[in-house]
Amino acid sequence: MESRIPSLNWLRVFEAAARTESFARAAQQLNMSAAAVSQQVRALEDRLGAPLFSRHAQAVRLTEAGRAYLPPVQQALMTLEEATEGLFGAVGGQGLYLQSVLIFAHGILTKGLAEFEAQHPGISVMLSTGNSASDFQQGFSDLKIIFGNPHEYGRESDRIMGEWLIPVAPPDVARQIAHAGDLLDWPLIEVGTHRSGWRQVLETARARPGAGRMVHADNTLMAMAMSRAGRGIALARTPASDLEMQGAGLVPCLPGFEVQGSQAYYLVYDSLSGLRPPARRFRDWLLDWVRAQGWA
Repeated sequence: MESRIPSLNWLRVFEAAARTESFARAAQQLNMSAAAVSQQVRALEDRLGAPLFSRHAQAVRLTEAGRAYLPPVQQALMTLEEATEGLFGAVGGQGLYLQSVLIFAHGILTKGLAEFEAQHPGISVMLSTGNSASDFQQGFSDLKIIFGNPHEYGRESDRIMGEWLIPVAPPDVARQIAHAGDLLDWPLIEVGTHRSGWRQVLETARARPGAGRMVHADNTLMAMAMSRAGRGIALARTPASDLEMQGAGLVPCLPGFEVQGSQAYYLVYDSLSGLRPPARRFRDWLLDWVRAQGWA
């Protein structure tokens, strides 16, 4: 009877495609062609007798079966890597599985990951992003970078950094705002998932919070895109949103005015003593690097 255990290479390809939600990005990471990735995923699906992805024009999405299969595949690959290293020594790169909220990955990690990888050439960072708690419940990760209450995501954590709120808009709008009360002449784009928002900013500025016209976005990157499109004034959350603010061509409405947010970013894990060596090295590097930037 033929074994249903799939090829190890198929599993590696599946894990990369599932993590990146893209055959093209998986192909780049694995030094393959996108066509080869698609072919191997199809071979795995044929072997298992179930679709693992739904295909779309610009991306792929895991099916229910794919989501259920991903965590044990990642755990099995990690276990095999650790066993190989333990018995035979390091024989290649070590994988580090990292999950991060999107704005931190976009605005902070993109600035520092190259430095980390240059200092630790044997570690390959497998990064996936999300925004909601459910995003962080899918798949295996050594470390999670979250915003808000760390106890919802793991037993132990380190505070990475906080945030400062700054009203921002396109330059032609920002020039029309000379005083805090002028903010109320424009729609204010609110991100409802954050504890700190326009009410805190307007109260600090001694404006009338109830007088603002609110429009809503589900994350800060979308709020800035809306502001760039003329939908209103957004709140930058520096330093994590600095890169997006610059890319959107937004500027502070009240230069020098900023409000400290009430929440922070945390690095979360189950046990410090139980971290795998690449995860421990990344933790130490990240905390030191953020302090060196003056953000901690």
